[in-house]
Order: sequence, then structure tokens, then C-alpha cells
Amino acid sequence: MFLKRIPKSIAVLLGVMVLATACEKSDETTTGRKLTGNPKIDKLKLPDGFEAELLYSPGENDQGSWVAMTFDDKGRMITADQYGFLYRLELPPIGSDSTVKPKVEKLIIGGVDEPQVGMGYAQGLLYAFNSLYVMVNHHSNQIFEKNTGLYRIQDLDGDDQFETVSTIRTLEGSPGEHGPHSMKLTPDGKSIVLSAGNHVDVPEMNRYRLPRVWDEDNLFPLIKDPRGHANSRMAPGGWIAKIDPEGKDWELIAAGFRNEFDIAFNEVGDLFTYDSDMEWDFGMPWYRPTRILHVPSGAEFGWRTGDSKWSPNYPDNLPALVNIGQGSPTNVMFGTEANFPDKYKRALYAFDWSFGIIYAMHLTPNGGTYDAKAEEFISGSPLPLTDGTIGPDGAMYFATGGRRLESDLYRVYYKGDIDTYKPLTMADMPEEAKIRRELESYHVDGAPSEGLEMAWNNLDNKDRFVQYAARIALEHQPVASWRDKAISETNAVKKTQAALALARHGSNADVVPMLKSLMEIDYSSLSDKEKQDLLRTIEVTLYRHDAAANPVKQDLVAYLDPNFPSNDNMLDRSLAVLLTHLDAPDAVEKTLALLETAKDDADYQKTFTSSSDLVFRNPQYGMDIANMLANVPPAQQTYFATVLGGADHGWTPEMREEYFTWIKDAFKYKGGRSYVGFIDRARKMALENVPQADFAKYDEMSGAALLTSNGNDIANTGIQPEGPGRRWTVEEAEPVVEVLAGRDFERGKAMFQATLCSSCHTMGGEGGIIGPDLTQLGTRFSKKDILEATIEPSKTISEQYEATVLELKDGGSIVGRMIDQDDANYYISQNPFAPETIRTVPKNTVTLAKESDVSIMLPGLINRLNEEELKDLMAYLISGGNENNEVFQNNATAEK
Repeated sequence: MFLKRIPKSIAVLLGVMVLATACEKSDETTTGRKLTGNPKIDKLKLPDGFEAELLYSPGENDQGSWVAMTFDDKGRMITADQYGFLYRLELPPIGSDSTVKPKVEKLIIGGVDEPQVGMGYAQGLLYAFNSLYVMVNHHSNQIFEKNTGLYRIQDLDGDDQFETVSTIRTLEGSPGEHGPHSMKLTPDGKSIVLSAGNHVDVPEMNRYRLPRVWDEDNLFPLIKDPRGHANSRMAPGGWIAKIDPEGKDWELIAAGFRNEFDIAFNEVGDLFTYDSDMEWDFGMPWYRPTRILHVPSGAEFGWRTGDSKWSPNYPDNLPALVNIGQGSPTNVMFGTEANFPDKYKRALYAFDWSFGIIYAMHLTPNGGTYDAKAEEFISGSPLPLTDGTIGPDGAMYFATGGRRLESDLYRVYYKGDIDTYKPLTMADMPEEAKIRRELESYHVDGAPSEGLEMAWNNLDNKDRFVQYAARIALEHQPVASWRDKAISETNAVKKTQAALALARHGSNADVVPMLKSLMEIDYSSLSDKEKQDLLRTIEVTLYRHDAAANPVKQDLVAYLDPNFPSNDNMLDRSLAVLLTHLDAPDAVEKTLALLETAKDDADYQKTFTSSSDLVFRNPQYGMDIANMLANVPPAQQTYFATVLGGADHGWTPEMREEYFTWIKDAFKYKGGRSYVGFIDRARKMALENVPQADFAKYDEMSGAALLTSNGNDIANTGIQPEGPGRRWTVEEAEPVVEVLAGRDFERGKAMFQATLCSSCHTMGGEGGIIGPDLTQLGTRFSKKDILEATIEPSKTISEQYEATVLELKDGGSIVGRMIDQDDANYYISQNPFAPETIRTVPKNTVTLAKESDVSIMLPGLINRLNEEELKDLMAYLISGGNENNEVFQNNATAEK
């Protein structure tokens, strides 16, 4: 509980000796950068030549937490409080004295009286067509009557105030932070493109570039998130659409996202986004990191609920340009309008709210898509990034805040000379990109028939994005015009792609001839990608037309079984799913053998930012990451365990014992928050298929006694807080713990464990060793000191437990505990749960070493406790774990 930051006096008197105290920090880089003394500026890591200004802090003026921004036609910024009003700002010129503040105006829309809000609660703003478009995320109430949806506000009487509010469209679902988000003007300036997360229903559209035939398309045994997240949200997940200025014409562009918050066009009109991960899935085989996506016409990216997310290898969805890692994506934008050097003017900027990083993506056209090289452009801790834009002055503006966190508005500009910039044009693009664009012109219903020939000619294109565009173009042609062609095709690759399209659009009558045609392909002659595509096509066919395939299922077993196992993890996943679904006689036996031996692919969905680099950047999420990294589950084995959980044939008693023993052992790993629940649901699926007489035996063998009643967590046999808790402050807590007499020792010790104190701190010789030993705490410090160190862990830093930020010459940064240094290197520990793992950082790669202002200790750990439980915890702390201390005596004894 006291991990990393406690009052300096406490740390010193405890006598904690850590090598970090000997480490000298520099406040100046080799390039001459000096720290300003303003912690909100100095915490930023900036590239050489860039300057940052803190323009405004809305929280200091009771103006909420800003999450959206845009500039109007007069160069004024308009912002939105996530839970309140819109604001309009006149900004001082670049380089103005810090005493010159923006002029801030609260926008009162429609003449409502405060505290009512006329327009606000926005997660997206766009000024265009002499209007302000506002994307609202809200359930109507007495403060603000508007529901989630898109609104247009205008100044029709010319008084420079918005008075007219038009509802373009309300949106259904269960939105919130996975609702509708940002809007961008299309490159031709005629339309608006908007994004929405996976908790918003796809509204009725006038046109669909991604054909409206989406489904779950997954034979993998379905386990919805054990903690209930997005359990009612089915295909196609988050989506992107284009509308006209009046909002009357809607066209679906792409879908299959989890929660893509923002979108951006590059100079040639290609669209990009930054999609979120599901952090509760970390360590599971279906976990997908946050990722940068190129979003062409008709794209699908395969988000599905629970464990059913598609592999990026599947041909019916598109892969990421680059996997970033864990985080919470918010803004994306290009630097095209910025007064930046060419490298940064061309870059795509992606904001991560959780860990305070602005990534610069340097994109190079390659075939039908792009190569992407990521760079950490700006970072800070804490820096909860919400929205950003390039201003009319060529500077980058960004805000921090969200979820009622402290909010700040920054401006970043380049000080040096700018070279002449040569924009990217279609003439610079590879031939594959031009072919893809031409194919996309046929992504409309009723497309000219010549599109069929072009699509067919490119179904075997070596470029994945071109091949995908060709299949989508084919799907927009009448099925009758290409059904027979698909079945009779002799080119294995074209046949596979055409069959995938037919599985999505055809009828049950097509299934047997289609599967027979696919089985004519010489499987051994295919590349790994072609094998994956074929297996996926068979899976989609069976998912959609399972009963119709019955006549050829035994033929499918004979075709697939000799190829399993394949010594390729992704192919083995698909083969295990298919053969188990088809009740192949030895499917369980073969899959069980892989369950015991499979190893994970180190480079599968490899991320730009390693998880260990994130631990010290955000205490709320960092400690969870550190705990998981100490014992990461085997993802490939977990996949096979889930497949076997759904297998109802082919078991022997020995196999069941082997399987259920594996399941019990799997509970020792530390995955994301839903890990235990997923393993338990696979366990319960498997138990449904055991003989009733053996149920109790296998239930016990598989670890039932380890679990809570709901199966979501490992059972904690100790006393847990009863609550109700509250968001404790020092001012509220101090009078509560002023008098301590007759407290409960056992409950105090239990609260020490329940609030995670014992994970990091020793008390009376028991507990963790990450933080200081707290046995002597109560002999030296007041209750107020202890409360402050507990409730506000970042308020005062101890040198013994501070984190260090190393800014690197290559643009990145490293955050962790500096354990030691010598003339050549810094030695950094990045995981409190694995402190023996030391990272060596050469000093000649570092431009600046500075202290972090964030404690790794989680704030709010005592918020689960009610008043009596807080008293017992405080009694335990000041007693040093001694049950004979006077605080545990009854009132009469204590008074004596």
C-alpha cells in the first residue's frame, strides 16, 4: 500500500537503503535542453527542436475535463467537457508570455439556464459547413436532455452565438466510452466521416461498402467475457461511416473495430485509425493489442465478443500496420498542416490515454497499403491524452483529462527552420495501391458488370490488401453471375477466395459442390498463408451452413486430418477447431498432445511498446501489468484448452484426467482480469460432457475449490471488506481514525491483505519486499502521515522509491527504478514483481534523466473500506502487526 511514494521522513527513518539514492540525475541534455521548473512542462518528453507551452488548465476554473476540440473558421478553438459544456477559446500567439492566458467563453446553446446544458457531453467535435457538429455520448436527464447521437448547431442570425440545434441522428445501443466518437472532413471537403465503438448499433445505411452479411463466423467454442463486458454486442463491432453535411445520406465504410476513437486521412485520401485492446484479455490467445489500422473501403477487422475475436491472419479481415501494445487509444491525426520538419509533417499521430504517449507513425507506401515505423513522439506521466489537432498557426494542440481527471491544454511547436515540403500524391503510390483504388470503385451495389472481371483477375493477387479489395468487389456483384465460376475455378487461390465470398452470400445448395471443389486443392502444395485462407474458408462455410455440409463431413475429416498437427501454431489452431467440430476420431487425442507441448510464437502480434516499458507510467494499470508479466499464461496451450472444452466426443478417462489436471495448473498463471473466468468457463464446458457419475471427481480435479463462487477469481479465504466503501480523502479519514481502542486485530490484518498492502510490504516478517518494511511505522509517524501516504501516494516522493525517466536519443523513453549506474550505463528495474530483472541502458543513448512525478503505488486502495474497517486497518498499521498493542484492548483497558 505504501509502495514507491511515502513521505521522505518516513522513508529515511525506516532506514530503507536502495542504490537509487546514489544515482545522480541530470537536468540538462547533451543538446542543451533545460528543465523549466514547471512540472507540467518538464514531465513531457519532446523531440529535439520542439517546445511545449501549457496554455490553460480548465479544472482550475471549474470547467471540467476536456476530451474534444476543433477550430472554427475564425481560428478559435472549441472544446468539450466530457460531462458538461462546450467552450470557445481565443488563443495567444505562439511564444507569448506565460502570463497571457486564452480568452475562454462558455457556450450557452439555445438560451438554457445553468446548470442545464444546451449542448455538450461531447466526445467528438467538428467545425465544417458553417456549423459545429457535436457527437454526444449521454443518456437524457434533467441537466442535459439530448441522447447519444450526432447534432448540428448553427449561428443563423449572425450574432456569433450558436442558437439553432438540429438532430441529425440519435444512435442506439449502450454507448458511453464505447459509443460514437470523432468526425473528420473528407479530403474533398464535401462529406463527413465518423467513427463509433462496439457498443453502438450500426444504424440503417443508404449504402454498405462492407456488404451487410456479417456474422460471428467462428467455430471456436464461444465464451463471453466472464465479467460481462460487451456480452450483448455482436457482429460487426465498431464501425466507420460517411455522411453528407445534412446527415441524410449514410454509407458504411468499414467495421469490426473494438473502440476506434478517432480517424484521419492522409494526403492521398487513405483512412487510418487506432483501435483499442481489451486489457482483460491480456495473456489469452485472442488478445489483440492496440493497433494502427489502414482502413480501406469495405474493410473488416474482426472484433467479436468474448473469446471470438478473429485472428489477424484470417483472409476475411485485414491486419494491423503495427501493433502498439497495451493502452487506451484516443486521438489520431496527421501532421500535414503542421509547421514541422518533413518527417513529422508526414506522420500519423496516435494518442494513448492510459500511459501518456503520443506516437508518431511514419508511413511508407508499400503495395496496396503502407509500412509503418512507430516512434514515441511526446510522452509524460501522468498525461491522460484525450484529443488533439493542428491549429491554424501550424502548432500541435492537445488536451489531457477524461473521466474527470485533471485537465490541461498544451501547444507544441517547432522552433527551427522548415524545408520545402513535397506532398504525397497518387502518382507517388505503388501500382498495387492504384489497383486497390480501382477495385474499391466497385464496392457499391449495382456496380458495373466489368467489375466482375477485374475482381476475378485479382483474387490471387500477391498483395493482401488488393486481394481483399477484389473479394469485396466480387461480393457486390450478383451471386448468380459468379457462383458456377467459383466452383469450377482451377486456380487454388482464386477458388479459395471465391468460395469464401460464396460462403458469405450463397445458399445451402451451394455448400456440398463448393466443399468438394475445395477438397480438390492439393493442400500440401499451398503456402502457409494459402493453407490458412483455405482452412478459414471451410470454417466460415461450416459456421453458416453446417447442416448442409453433413454429406461431405467425413470427406473433410479425411482431407484435413493428415495435416494435423502441422508444426505451425496458427494452422494448428484452425485444424484443431475444424477437426473437433467435425468429430474427427483422433481430434481430442491430437489436440490434447499439443496442449501439453505447444510453445508460443514470440513474434506473433509483436508490439512496438513492450509491456514492461509501461509499468511505471501509470500506477492504475502498471501494477496489473507487472503482476501479469511475472507469470504470463501460455497462450497457445490456452487456445487448445478452450477447443477441448467444447469437445463432446473422443475422450477416454485418462485423457480427461490429463485435461482437468492441466486446467487446475492453469489457475496459477496471471493473465488479464478475465483470465481466471475464461479458464473456468472452459472447465465448466468440459464438465458438461463428462459422465454424471464422474462429475464430482473431475470438478475437484480441475480446481473447483480454488475458485470463488462465480468462477471469476481465485478464492480468497481471508476476510474481505464488507463496505460500503467511499472515495476517502485525508480530511474525511483523519477524524474517523482519531480514536482507536478495542479494534479487531484479525480484521485489521485481513484489511492489510485485502487492500493489497501485503503484496508489496512486510509487516512483522510477513509480506512482500517491493516496498519498505512497515513494522515500525506506528512508532515514528502520526495517523495523518500514514493517511497521506496511503491516499495521496504521489504527493510526496521518497528518493528511495522514485522512478526515473530516461529520454533517449532515438526518440523513445524508458521509465523504471534506477538501481545503479556506472560511467557507461544506467541499470533500470521495470517490474516491481520481478526486481531482479535489470535493463542496461547505455548512457550514450540517453539525452536526459529525470525523476518521475508518479508513484507506482496505486491510489485509492482503501476505498473499499467502510469506517470500521478503516479503523481496524489503521490499528494494525500503527501496532506493527502486534496483537498485544493497546489499540486492540477493550475501551476500559485502553483508558487505564
